[in-house]
Amino acid sequence: MRTPEANDRIQLVFSLFDADGNGFLEPDDFELMGTRVVAAVPGAGDAAKGALLGSLRRYWTTLVTELDANGDGRISPEEFTACVLNPERFAETVDEFARALSAVGDLTGEGFVARPDFIALMTAIGFRQPNIEALFDALGPAQGDRVAVDAWAEAIRDYYRPEKSGIAGDLLTGKAAG
Repeated sequence: MRTPEANDRIQLVFSLFDADGNGFLEPDDFELMGTRVVAAVPGAGDAAKGALLGSLRRYWTTLVTELDANGDGRISPEEFTACVLNPERFAETVDEFARALSAVGDLTGEGFVARPDFIALMTAIGFRQPNIEALFDALGPAQGDRVAVDAWAEAIRDYYRPEKSGIAGDLLTGKAAG
């Protein structure tokens, strides 16, 4: 059963993935998003940047393969909302994206993402700074104001779970997690 919070999360993520703002998801949106995100952390290694770009390309491929009901090569909000929160279809894709995004922020290779890098990455995606700060704090920063890569990756996975409510990711929609 999809929660109201999951509906809010999915509407927000659609608007952010629609990088050109034309109301549809297309391959160029994922290239644009990827370019913005890797540019936000110039200190990240080439392998981590490549993994993130690859994960976004595979995310697009999964979306168009699974959701393009009318075969027009783009995803409408209706197509996206109808199926994207389906763990059976998207768990592997979301997991790859979660691992790649969280890892690209780990500039020291110690398994942590510093607050400035977290904020830079999330801002490049399009989230609002107060919401980003709230999420960072909810992830339990430690080790010199850093969050664990694994904790962030798990929060990303939870974001795509239709049955989840009261999760840290709900803070990104502007609604408090419970």
